Amino acid sequence: MFKNYFSKSYIVGHYIIRWILITVPVAVAIGSMVALFLWLLNWAIHYRFAHTWLLYLLPLAGVVIHFLYKLYGRSAERGNNLIIDEIYEPGAGVPRRMAPLILITTVITHLFGGSAGREGTAVQIGGSIANMLGTWFKLQPQDKRVVLTAGIAAGFGAVFGTPLAGAVFAMEVLVIGRIQYTALLPCLVGGLIGDATVAAWGVQHTHYHIGNISVGQSIYGHYLTVDFWLLLKVVLASVCFGIAAYAFAVTAHGVKNLANRFVKTPWLIPVYGGCIIVALTFILGKPDYLSLGVDPEYPGAVTIVSAFQQGGAHFFSWFWKLIYTCITLGTGFKGGEVTPLFYIGATLGNTLAGLLNAPVSLFAALGFIAVFAGATNTPLACTLMGIELFGSEHALLFAVACFIAYYCSGDTGIYSAQRKGEAKGG
Repeated sequence: MFKNYFSKSYIVGHYIIRWILITVPVAVAIGSMVALFLWLLNWAIHYRFAHTWLLYLLPLAGVVIHFLYKLYGRSAERGNNLIIDEIYEPGAGVPRRMAPLILITTVITHLFGGSAGREGTAVQIGGSIANMLGTWFKLQPQDKRVVLTAGIAAGFGAVFGTPLAGAVFAMEVLVIGRIQYTALLPCLVGGLIGDATVAAWGVQHTHYHIGNISVGQSIYGHYLTVDFWLLLKVVLASVCFGIAAYAFAVTAHGVKNLANRFVKTPWLIPVYGGCIIVALTFILGKPDYLSLGVDPEYPGAVTIVSAFQQGGAHFFSWFWKLIYTCITLGTGFKGGEVTPLFYIGATLGNTLAGLLNAPVSLFAALGFIAVFAGATNTPLACTLMGIELFGSEHALLFAVACFIAYYCSGDTGIYSAQRKGEAKGG
């Protein structure tokens, strides 16, 4: 019995050491690339703040992006979906050019005011670098799939500063309703090292804060950790978060399909998209829904951070950000969907808090993670993200919001390559 135990321990120890040695250099490379990306992204956004006329060149920027992918992109055009497909059905591989190409085109999108995020860029950087290093290490196909998954974890954990959520997201996003633990250790190592590498480069993440809120309740002398009246409000809001996630996914796919159907000249698609964004900004009279939506372009602008404060968002801020982002990404501009989803969720939470007489900062935080959970079908990862970003005090409410939004977001999602494991609701 002891011989069998030590034999198995040796196998496990060998497995742990091997994957640490493989994953650490991969995650360091990804974290370094993500740090460069975040620095360039911050520069591009603030440069546009100082030169607002750049927005009027957004249609031209879209043409540049289109031809960059046409000339150099090839399969890289499929982005995150290509990485997910490659994990399950290895084919032509993830091209090395994907990392620099998505980095450059995302910076271009934000430099000229396109409404996009950064998660898609980080994940594609992670997948591209992981695939390249996996080839250099001469890994077998099954090991290369694990490295690709760990690359997703490293990119996600690095770009948001949430290593644990990044590890779980990489495993959870592949199949709806099912998590495969074969890549658990590499994903955890990838998320931790990717995040630590970004921190080592001195890149700071945005901090969000939930105010001091009493959520407990005393019944017959016994203290419960949740107020049932508040819980009911959270449930009602979470249904709305799920519907918003569904609306985003359907609208994003719909814009892309309509553009491809009615615009016969491909390079004109981003021209029309850019013109619509410019026109909407002119009509609304403010640039709040452009770019990332984290830093304010002017005092009083609606941002993700401002949504955590009373009066920090307008009633339809979430709706306009949804429209802006779906038009931007659906017409060929590059970036990610997740930070815009944070914006949509936080501002919707702000609005619902006013309607339900609920704590604003708490509901902004719940919307922040729950809309993302519904749109990506990753409720567990988003619950952990809430804990990493906002603390563990409201972990139960985070879980309630993410899982209800997940069940209310329909069978679609922003990643068309996701496999369907288990139907929602059994």
